[in-house]
Amino acid sequence: MEAAVQASDAVDTALAPGQPVIEVRGVWSVFALPGGGQHVVHQDLDLTVRRGEVLTLVGGSGTGKTVLLRHMLGLTRPARGQATVLGRPAGELAREGAAARVGMLFQQGALFSAFSVLDNIAFALRESGALPPALVREAALLKLQMVGLKASDAHKMPAELSGGMIKRVALARALIMDPPLLMLDEPTAGLDPDSSDAFVALLRALHQELGLTVVMVTHDLDTLFELSSRVAVLADKRVIINAPVPEVLAFEHPFIRHFFLGERGRRAMELLRQRQHARPAQGD
Repeated sequence: MEAAVQASDAVDTALAPGQPVIEVRGVWSVFALPGGGQHVVHQDLDLTVRRGEVLTLVGGSGTGKTVLLRHMLGLTRPARGQATVLGRPAGELAREGAAARVGMLFQQGALFSAFSVLDNIAFALRESGALPPALVREAALLKLQMVGLKASDAHKMPAELSGGMIKRVALARALIMDPPLLMLDEPTAGLDPDSSDAFVALLRALHQELGLTVVMVTHDLDTLFELSSRVAVLADKRVIINAPVPEVLAFEHPFIRHFFLGERGRRAMELLRQRQHARPAQGD
């Protein structure tokens, strides 16, 4: 795995702690309509993601959360403006292979149904040709254990896995190249409460252990409150606030009132307070 580690380290160490990992400046996302005309999703959108944080993107339907993720991954180019990732234009990630710098966890896992668990995890590293097969297998087994699965799970097929196991395999695959940046699209969607809590705890532990920078899209308030360093709210075709949760809650906007301060939001915040109270203090 040395080649992958060196590639990601070379980019990551160029950025001092606290410096931006992602900078989106003046972005316009514009799509042609079937009958003619244009639909503007983002207009003069700015966003900064800092090294080591977990930044959560939230917004109503049609605010372009997935479109913004695609710009960051270099999969699509904005009509105007630019996204810079790890000090380079995002488009270069797509051209040169993003896996060594950005890990992506898709909403439904997006595992290859014809591949075993081990082959799914190993895919990007094997395709890179950086290591011989024995070391690729060893690296994949290490990531399998890192996400809390057993070596005996390596030869299972995706159809044999529970929803929680699919998420863990997909996370191991996203981390196989040791990227400094991880993107999560609805990481707990479809999980029951216990599986969701366990997966959030795993994400929190890996974020701290690996020093990852994380960009997450989620509608799950429990996950948002548990993991977020800052929350960027998409509304009115731009990011209206990008701040820690308490500052977002104090920001006056109809979407924030509805999303965070309704009954669902109050319930999630109360649950978070109970968990924090029950959680042992550091060093206990």
